[in-house]
Amino acid sequence: MAKGRVWVLDTQTKGTGANMVPLERVLTKRGPAAAPEFVFRKPTPPAPVQDPPKPREFKVVDVMTREVLAEGADAAATVRELEQVRSIVDVTVYVWEPTTERWRMLTLDETKALWEYRGASKPTSAHTN
Repeated sequence: MAKGRVWVLDTQTKGTGANMVPLERVLTKRGPAAAPEFVFRKPTPPAPVQDPPKPREFKVVDVMTREVLAEGADAAATVRELEQVRSIVDVTVYVWEPTTERWRMLTLDETKALWEYRGASKPTSAHTN
């Protein structure tokens, strides 16, 4: 008995429908283009550790005399200086801005935030019976 060809339905055609083709053609036919190979990215080195930011520096100026009461003071020293002042409107408080290298006057709300810390560092006396 003569061996016949085996025919299969080829559904990989570009149009609509399918074609009957010999099995040999399907087996030797190249498949669709292979998907691009997955490649791992090289890891980026971690960002260098930055130094912690420097503490803010403040300047306190008397409004009436324009006398500098404190300059280059940290927040705690600025609050201690504000404890010596009668009213919040008697002084102008500035903060050093390193990016612009200038003193920036604090807004009234920012000055009030510092003002509210006045007396917080004073020890409170305990009541004894």
